[in-house]
Amino acid sequence: MNRKLTLKNPHSIAAALRERPHQVVSLHVSSNSSGPWDEAARLAARHGVPCARPAKGESSSAVVIGREDVSVEELFSPPGAVGDDRGVWVALDTVQDPHNVGAVFRSAAFFGVRGILFQKDRTAPLNDAAYDVASGGVEYVPHARVTNLGRALVAAREVGLWVLGTSERAERDLADVPLDRPYIVVIGNEERGMRLKVEEKCDLTCRIVPLGEVCSLNAAVAAGILISALTSRSTSP
Repeated sequence: MNRKLTLKNPHSIAAALRERPHQVVSLHVSSNSSGPWDEAARLAARHGVPCARPAKGESSSAVVIGREDVSVEELFSPPGAVGDDRGVWVALDTVQDPHNVGAVFRSAAFFGVRGILFQKDRTAPLNDAAYDVASGGVEYVPHARVTNLGRALVAAREVGLWVLGTSERAERDLADVPLDRPYIVVIGNEERGMRLKVEEKCDLTCRIVPLGEVCSLNAAVAAGILISALTSRSTSP
C-alpha cells in the first residue's frame, strides 16, 4: 500500500474524498476555515471519514493514502490509444522538483491528458507537496512509475503513440507539429532537459519559440503550453 500523506490544500483533499473516500484516513478542520474546507468537511461526513479540530497551532489538513500506480499496459489502454485518435499522454524525464510534478498533474487534469509516465528513482516523488500543488489533479490522471523510461516509450510506440520530445535545441517549432495522431510528450529535466538516450526514442522533437528576451521556461510551464496546444487542437474536427 502507498504511504500516508498529509495534505493541506482543501481542493486536493476534496478531490480525494470524491474519488476514493476509503483512502482518506482523517480530516482536521480548524474552526475559522471556510469555503473549500467546508466542502471537504461535508464530503468527509457523507463518507464517514473521521473529522476533528487540529491541535493547537496546527493548520487544517487531511491524512490521505497516496493513489495507486497503474501498469504501463493500463496507462496506454484507454479507448482510442491506438488508431487515429489524437489523445495526449505525458512522460517526465528526471523532473526533480515535486512542485513541477504537481503542476504538470494539475495542467494534465485540466486539459484531459490520458496519463503520466515517469521513472521510479529519477523523478521527484508524488509526495505531499506534489499532491497539494496538483490541487486535485493526481486524482483524475492515472500514472505509471517505471524502472526504465526508454523501454516504456518503446511500449508507447508499439500501441500507436508518437513520442514527441521537447528541447530548446529542436529545429521544429511547436506550431509545426502534426496534429493528426496521438502523442506522448516528453518533458525533460529542469536544467539539462531530456537525456540523450531518451531523445533517441523520440519520433520527433519540438521547441517553444521565445517571443521575448527570456529564452527558457520552467518545466511545468512548458508542459502546460505543450499540453494546451496539443489537446485543444486535437479535439478539433
